[in-house]
Amino acid sequence: MADLKALSESIIKGDQKTAVDITNAAIDEGMNPEIILKEGLIGGMEVVGVRFKANEVYIPEVLISARAMKMAMEILEPKLSEAGVEPLGRAIVGTVQGDLHDIGKNLVIMMLKGSGFEVKDIGIDVTAEKFVEEAKSTNAQVVGLSALLTTTMPAMESAVKALKDANLDSKVMIGGAPVTQGYADKIGADGYAADAASAVDIAKSLL
Repeated sequence: MADLKALSESIIKGDQKTAVDITNAAIDEGMNPEIILKEGLIGGMEVVGVRFKANEVYIPEVLISARAMKMAMEILEPKLSEAGVEPLGRAIVGTVQGDLHDIGKNLVIMMLKGSGFEVKDIGIDVTAEKFVEEAKSTNAQVVGLSALLTTTMPAMESAVKALKDANLDSKVMIGGAPVTQGYADKIGADGYAADAASAVDIAKSLL
């Protein structure tokens, strides 16, 4: 039997080769893809998330773990689709207009994928109109807005307003270095996350 505990460990360590090998072995044995996802991959990323929140690991380690998860997910995704496994939720994430930073955004995306969300990365320098358009076309339940510069925070406010004015069912969460809970309340966002690990908790609570 493929060892799902070892699969989790390989994600925690960021060992891509082992993660891929065990995922392939588990699929070949006919193991339920949802169990491989939940106990192996998500199990590993959850540990990384907890350690990241506790400052026991830092961004480089998280990125390495997330890369291992991504490689294993590429093999597992078709099997999950075949088995009709529904994602935990659908999200889109982008950096607001005028802002070209993407490390924070990418971390949030990896953490969301690592907890079972289907996530579309809509990139950097994203206009308010594009957020609305993508939220409609993907039927996103959660829309994540990122900003690293104080100068681009007004673009965040515009995007939140556009999403609210469009009367979508999507919930909007925001984050980034200059962003605070107070600012989220002021511009009418549904949630604020101080870091990538918290973003998962917020996204789950918004579903």
